[in-house]
Amino acid sequence: MKIALMDSGIGLLPAAAAVRRLRPDADLVLSWDPDGMPWGPRTPEDITARSLAVAEAAARHRPDVLIVACNTASVHSLLALRARFEPDLPIIGTVPAIKPAAAGGGPVAIWATPATTGSPYQRGLIREFAAGVTVTEVPCPGLADAVHHANESAIDAAIAAAAALTPDDVTTVVLGCTNYELVAQRIRAAVQKPGLPPLVLHGSAGAVAAQALRRIGERPVGEAAVEPALTVILSGREGGLPAPALTYAEGRFLHAVSPAR
Repeated sequence: MKIALMDSGIGLLPAAAAVRRLRPDADLVLSWDPDGMPWGPRTPEDITARSLAVAEAAARHRPDVLIVACNTASVHSLLALRARFEPDLPIIGTVPAIKPAAAGGGPVAIWATPATTGSPYQRGLIREFAAGVTVTEVPCPGLADAVHHANESAIDAAIAAAAALTPDDVTTVVLGCTNYELVAQRIRAAVQKPGLPPLVLHGSAGAVAAQALRRIGERPVGEAAVEPALTVILSGREGGLPAPALTYAEGRFLHAVSPAR
C-alpha cells in the first residue's frame, strides 16, 4: 500500500506521522513545493495551478490515495484536484475542524492563513456547523512560512500577533493550517488565559489519516513486517527531508521509522 500526501510545505508532517502510526507498513510519498512556498498570499488561480503540479508529482509514484494535507489547497483547489485525478486516485481534502470545535460550545477562534480566513469556503463551514456559537476568524500572516523554515523568532512573533487578535474568552482554537499543528503547544501557551479551563486545540491530522484509510478500504495495523519506504518530492524533484523538518517531532519520527530513500 502506498499513501501520498501533498502540501505547500512541511505542514504535511502531522498527517504523515498520523498515517505512519496507523499503518506502519505503508509506503509514503510526501510532495511539497518549497519553490512556491508560502501559498497563503497567492491568488486562488495560482494556488490551484501549484496544487495540481504538486499532485502530479505525487501521482507519478502511483499511490493508492492522495491526502491534500493543506487547508489552503483544499479551500481553493479540491474540486480541480478531484476533477483531474478521481476516480483513479482518491483525493482526501483537509477541512478546518470547525464542526467538532463548535460542538464544545465555544467561544471558538479559527487560526488560518490569510487565503483561508474569510474565504467563502470557511464562512460556509461556520454557517453550517457553528450556528449559535461565537466564532472569531484570526488571520495569521507569516506563521506558516515561519514554521516551514523553523524560524524561531518569526514563529514567536507571528503567534504573538495572532494571539493579540484572539478574544480573551476563547476556550477553543481551530488550527486551520496544517503547519500550525507543528507548533500547537506554543499556540496553546500564547492563547491560554489564567482562570479559564485548559484551552482545547483542534487539528486535522488524525482525522484525514483515518479517512484516507477508510476511503481505500484499509484498517490500522499494529506493526510492519518490513521497513516501509519514504519518498520525498520537493517541487517535483526527489530529495530527502530538509533540515527544518527534522526540528519537529513529527519529522524526526518519520525519519527514524522510515528514512527517505
